Amino acid sequence: MTTPRLNVSHSSFPPSPLLASVSLPSLVHNLGIIRNRLSPSCRILAVVKADAYGHGAVPIAHALAQQGIRRFGVASVQEGIVLRESGLTAQILVMGGLLPCHLPALIHYHLTPVLSDERIAGQLATILDDEKRPYPVHLKIDTGMRRMGFSSDAVVPFLHSSLFHGVLSVEGLMTHLADADDPASDFTEFQLHQFHGLIETLEATGLAIPLIHAANSAALLRYPSAHFRMVRTGIMLYGYAPTLVPNTELGLRPVLTLTTCLVHIHRVNAGDTLGYNRTYRCARPSRIAILPIGYAHGLSRRLSNRGKVLIHGQPASIVGRICMDMTLVDVTGHKEAAPGDEAVIIGSTDGENISAEDIAQWQETIPYEVLCDLGTHAHRVYEPLSPLPEQP
Repeated sequence: MTTPRLNVSHSSFPPSPLLASVSLPSLVHNLGIIRNRLSPSCRILAVVKADAYGHGAVPIAHALAQQGIRRFGVASVQEGIVLRESGLTAQILVMGGLLPCHLPALIHYHLTPVLSDERIAGQLATILDDEKRPYPVHLKIDTGMRRMGFSSDAVVPFLHSSLFHGVLSVEGLMTHLADADDPASDFTEFQLHQFHGLIETLEATGLAIPLIHAANSAALLRYPSAHFRMVRTGIMLYGYAPTLVPNTELGLRPVLTLTTCLVHIHRVNAGDTLGYNRTYRCARPSRIAILPIGYAHGLSRRLSNRGKVLIHGQPASIVGRICMDMTLVDVTGHKEAAPGDEAVIIGSTDGENISAEDIAQWQETIPYEVLCDLGTHAHRVYEPLSPLPEQP
């Protein structure tokens, strides 16, 4: 007997059962809210590291570039190369650590490094061709984060070294605030005091640096004195507040909606246990639906027996351990639920909402981690921007 062949190609299936709908109009809306909180002269560096927090760095960066953003922040040379090869011509600031092997590609792709020590600065200088000099760099100052950066007292001697006599050009000076989203402001005020003192010292010695920046999204909201000449904003662009201020007060719109579908429903008896390690016991006869996603798709195992999804606008609880590529949800109260129905992981339906903040609370983390984990595993589709009006 010959098995009938279905006329189905691999291209007819999305590469992931997790679907991310990314709203570029919401991104632009959030950018407008950010701009309204800044002085007209304060520039914005859009942080698009970690694949734009799971939203897709290439389409996000190009959408922001259409709105006049001229500077983007990434964590690595590799992330910068992806943006360059997509045709992005704006400045790309590589904010993470650098090794000597990264420097030839950094120069080739015209990426701007954040330097944190003299060693890498010297190695960069030695491989620069004459036509590439002076090469723009930013310096990172450690005012209390204790990760990477120059100490404040090392900066002036370093800037007076031979490296900055036609080889390197210091375009920016930055620090990283460790605790800007904490209701207590003492440590942030200490860091800003340190940074302001360094800036005053540099100005007194005649060293003028065009771009001074310290504020992330939290400091953008809470510390106007940290705005300086540029802010580095990430999470606010994607629709979430980094502080205790609710999104509704700020008017931010989450950019990402995540959905999957039900692939199976079956009935179980009262007393039955579900899934690995039998961590859930049914207290009643129940209908259990299967989602075709699990921790391999970024759905944290910490949501086991804690998280929820939305089905037909009503919450449905995750029950049992989240598996590698399956998740069980209780749909006993969802009489109309059937295989093929949509399950909302992040988003709104029929007046109900689950946000990345909700998921972060259930799994005891922050929205940044939720977005990065789920968004980068999803098949993404983009709601486009309206065409720009033609100029007369």
